[in-house]
Amino acid sequence: MKTFKMLSVGILIDDKIQDFPLIDGIIINQENSHRMWILEMFIDKQHEELFQGWKDSEEVLDTSVVISYPENEPAGFRVAVDTVQRIGDNISVLLKGRLKRARTQYAEHLLEELITEGLSGEELLKRFESDMRERPRLKKDREKG
Repeated sequence: MKTFKMLSVGILIDDKIQDFPLIDGIIINQENSHRMWILEMFIDKQHEELFQGWKDSEEVLDTSVVISYPENEPAGFRVAVDTVQRIGDNISVLLKGRLKRARTQYAEHLLEELITEGLSGEELLKRFESDMRERPRLKKDREKG
């Protein structure tokens, strides 16, 4: 097994990515024959009803997770809610599922977007470096959500 720090998580809801601010999060690659991963999110209890509903319905969710470093490209997972546990004013949500193999190619899409905005030369380089660190949502993703 390998564990990683989960920095952010977004879940696709009605063709829009909804981010869930993490108090803390961890992701575990079980390294088993089923290629299963466990994602544990520690979030505000205001989301308890939503996650409990997904658990009860056994809905499979598409997620976008940034792991270990903020500049890492988000990884896509297909998961189901396994457990929702209240802890004080927060909840621990256990998600189980598999890594989606297709990468989003964030850098390529960002570069394309910046060029379309008319940026070039030094201005393009500075904005690309800054956006690769900060990872703003791309225009094509904002249009979806």
